[in-house]
Amino acid sequence: MDIYSCLKRPSRMVDNKRMRTTSNFQWLFSTFILLYLMNQVNSQKKGSLHDLKCITSDLQVWDCSWKASSEAGRDAAYEFCIENRSHSCYQLKKTNVKIPALPPGDHEITIHSPHDFESFTSKFILNEKNVSLIPDTPEILNLSADFSTSTLYLKWNDKGSVFPRHLNVIWEIKILRKQSMELVKLVTHNTTLNGKDTVHHWSWVSDMPLECAVHYVGIRCYIDSLHFFGRKVWSDWSPLKNIFWTPVSQLHVFPQDRVILVGSDMIFCCVSQEKVSTALVGGTNAPFIHLDGENVAIKIYNISASASSGTNIVFSTQSNVDGAVVFAGYPPDIPQKLNCETHDLKEIICTWDPGRSTSLVGERNTNYTLYESFSGKHVRFQRVEAPMNESYQLFFQMLPNQEIYNFTLNARNPLGRSESTILVNITERVSPHTPVSFKVKDINSTAVMLSWHLSGNFTKISLLCQIEINKTNSVQESRNVTIKGVENSNYLVAVGKLNPYTVYTFRIRCTTETFWKWSKWSNKKQHVTTEASPSKGPDTWREWSSDGKNLIIYWKPLPNNEANGKILSYNVSYSSDEETQSLSEIPDPQHKTEIRLEKNDYIISVVAKNSAGSSPPSKIASMEIPNDDLKIEQAVGRGKGIVLTWHYDPNMTCDYVIKWCNSSRSKPCLMDWRKVSSNSTETVIESDQFRPGVRYNFFLYGCKNQGYQLLRSIIGYIEELAPNVAPNFTVEDTSADSILVKWEDIPVEELRGFLRGYLFYFEKGERDTSKMRGLESSGRSDVKVKNITDISQKTLRIADLQGKTSYHLVLRAYTDGGMGPEKSMFVVTKENSVGLIIAILIPVAVAVIVGVVTSILCYRKREWIKETFYPDIPNPENCKALQFQKSVCEGSSGLKTLEMNPCTPNNVEVLETRSTFPKIEDTEIISPVAERPEDGCDAEPENHVVVSYCPPIIEEEIPNPAADEAGGTSQVIYIDVQSMYQPQAKPEEEQENDPVGGAGYKPQMHLHINSTVEDTAGEDDLDKTAGYRPQASVNTWNLVSPDSPRSTDSNSEVVSFGSPCSINSRQFLIPPKDEDSPKSNGGGWSFTNFFQNKPND
Repeated sequence: MDIYSCLKRPSRMVDNKRMRTTSNFQWLFSTFILLYLMNQVNSQKKGSLHDLKCITSDLQVWDCSWKASSEAGRDAAYEFCIENRSHSCYQLKKTNVKIPALPPGDHEITIHSPHDFESFTSKFILNEKNVSLIPDTPEILNLSADFSTSTLYLKWNDKGSVFPRHLNVIWEIKILRKQSMELVKLVTHNTTLNGKDTVHHWSWVSDMPLECAVHYVGIRCYIDSLHFFGRKVWSDWSPLKNIFWTPVSQLHVFPQDRVILVGSDMIFCCVSQEKVSTALVGGTNAPFIHLDGENVAIKIYNISASASSGTNIVFSTQSNVDGAVVFAGYPPDIPQKLNCETHDLKEIICTWDPGRSTSLVGERNTNYTLYESFSGKHVRFQRVEAPMNESYQLFFQMLPNQEIYNFTLNARNPLGRSESTILVNITERVSPHTPVSFKVKDINSTAVMLSWHLSGNFTKISLLCQIEINKTNSVQESRNVTIKGVENSNYLVAVGKLNPYTVYTFRIRCTTETFWKWSKWSNKKQHVTTEASPSKGPDTWREWSSDGKNLIIYWKPLPNNEANGKILSYNVSYSSDEETQSLSEIPDPQHKTEIRLEKNDYIISVVAKNSAGSSPPSKIASMEIPNDDLKIEQAVGRGKGIVLTWHYDPNMTCDYVIKWCNSSRSKPCLMDWRKVSSNSTETVIESDQFRPGVRYNFFLYGCKNQGYQLLRSIIGYIEELAPNVAPNFTVEDTSADSILVKWEDIPVEELRGFLRGYLFYFEKGERDTSKMRGLESSGRSDVKVKNITDISQKTLRIADLQGKTSYHLVLRAYTDGGMGPEKSMFVVTKENSVGLIIAILIPVAVAVIVGVVTSILCYRKREWIKETFYPDIPNPENCKALQFQKSVCEGSSGLKTLEMNPCTPNNVEVLETRSTFPKIEDTEIISPVAERPEDGCDAEPENHVVVSYCPPIIEEEIPNPAADEAGGTSQVIYIDVQSMYQPQAKPEEEQENDPVGGAGYKPQMHLHINSTVEDTAGEDDLDKTAGYRPQASVNTWNLVSPDSPRSTDSNSEVVSFGSPCSINSRQFLIPPKDEDSPKSNGGGWSFTNFFQNKPND
């Protein structure tokens, strides 16, 4: 194969031109291989030796063997020679030989085999690399089992004495289970050969109880020699050994009461001679794992922590039930926070935190043992069920003359163990017991003696004790004292620098000078020191009464640290160069008195007294030096106080006094005072009585030898606020264009700050319609604002207003603290008479001018106006073409005639005449024209209507053959008005009965006469009564224009539009004014109606 590879590799480099020679080359190579194989066959047939192999098991002896030809018999002899070595030939009767191990390198081996007819000789090259290291098969010395822990114990001998040097050995161990020999575990175990036989031990814990099935164990080895370069081979497997358990009852469950780690997997099995029906794990069914025979097993995965009673495992058959209990928990944690200390140097107390709960109780719980390595002593923890995560403690008795201890705390339970160590010098870890029997005793008014008891043997060390001193309304004070330690004794300490007549609270704790921990505090002890004389006199001030005759003396009660006891009374005296007088003692609750003095140059002295003595006197001069340059200043506080400053004055020999009071209080004004040293130039006045928005008066006095001088007078606020009320304002005067407003000052109590000005708002508006809201930020253009910064101004005139107008006025005051509330008022300005006059005169003047201009235009255009609006209409009275008999008019009061004015027609033509009266439905005509009775007619005025009418002059003649009755030479031409405006046609029967009704407009048409007239008048009088009448009744006149809707929509049979039309102008006749004339009943308007309704025509 190597030859083929060597020949094939160059063939891959040829190019495409040489590829055609490949087939020839392959043919030659195949021929060569065939010849080689034939040669090998011929050589074996000739009896040559081959396949020399050597192995070793101990690296000292090689066992070499070879194969002979088939021609060699059983009695064949061999000579095995190793070249280049003396005595290296071996005469053999078999095909193997054991030779000492050869050194590294190639060795030539010659094997000669003589035969009857010929001999065969074969030569081999032998190298250590061709030798295989195959260890002897190991032998198991013992296989045992611990069924309670399911552990197998294996023991075997490595036979290390046969090997010349130290070697590493790898052992491979296999565990088989059940009769079917299922491989369960295959593990390796490493050892070292040390030149002698060594027995090795190995154990394995089975996941399945050993009682459940038979277990087999086998072993083999592999020698890993770094100095052997041959092939290393595993040894053969040892003979298997097994472990099995013989059942003692028909049903048994394994394991029993096992403690396992939480999260583990565990197998439980049931050894039974009958079939198992169910398996329950805490009430839950589990699937079976079938073993040999009727034996079964179950596997629980990731088991959780058990309750204190464990988890039950129950197997059942048809006739029996058995089970086991498993406890799942944790191994003990490493003890945390291990600490060892002593309280009394007699007993050591070690405490620790057990850490996580193991979930195991009872006999499976964790056991603790404290071991001291220097002394070799140990103590066991006496378990007391304590709450979880609470510290445990052990007591260890101290050993004489031993200060350093090395402690190891061991923790153990069925799942594991842990430990923690600590090295301590116990004299440096002392935490004394709590001091007891703590007492306080007076030494004097400023010192007391403390005593307490402390148990323990502290003779070899010193104690450091801390005394805590608490005083009412004072900072807590601590004092440390060092005391020489004694054994079980009382300790005394004197505490000085205390205040007389003061309530103190004492307590104490102790430790050692090396300091490890303080002891707990002792019980508190309250004590009042004894009284002493007051250390200072009262703080004193004086004020002259308002009449200047009496001097009022004020003094402040002494603070406790100066009174040194309970003040019982005060002694006040006054003196001058001439005399000294003392008043009777004033009891303590009273802190002022009044003295009547004739002059103001006295020295006042005040002394405070308690049960231990009197205080030094406090003196103050009664004289007050005047100051003519005094000005009242303003100031505003910062924070909770107000800062006052002044210039340094070397003339002030004693001190400064700042007095303050509420401005609203009556004089003499005094709330409090403060004294400041003479070298100061500023101070901050603070008081719990100060309130924001309240004005205070501050007075700065300077003290000289002869008295006090007022240097500054200041009014101020701790904090300014907005005014509490609005200014009260009234309207003093109003006019047509202005309003005068006057307001009053805001009281100081309500001002709550320094007044900075007023804001005055005004706008137009009624009381119920004004919407002046949000005045500060409204930004409305209709609201006018005036900012009055002159606080002395109390009036304001608002000008440029409108007359007879309602205005809304609002006034507000403001300080630096904000804007105050508003006060509003509604005011109406007076009427402006000049404006009213102007408002009247201007329209009148405009009307006059328009009338004059109109009159002028009408006068200049009168002809055009007359022709356009009032054309000339002929008067029918002037026309004598028709003459009516007077008797006709006299015959009937209801007869209506047409009064004709004299006129001279140029031609009159009568179109038709009738012998009988025409029938006209409406005989009573109410004309809108004025009544005009005809001469010689006795008819009633209200029943006689005269209509002026003048026919037009017509140049064209119209022939008429029936003109024999008219008489006269003039022609009369009748114009049919209905030819202009056709009325609604009547029915045929009416046309037959009233032939005249359908004719056109004919002035001389016969009129219908009432029944009374018909009875009295004969036919001879018909011609007399046939006067001039309109063709239609006046009641049917419609005063609307002909083209109006009412005219065209009317249903009347004969409709006349307006008054009768003029023949000449074809315009409606304009009737004269008459109260009884009909009114227009048309709602429309037309050009004709315009002229018709003229009132004065």
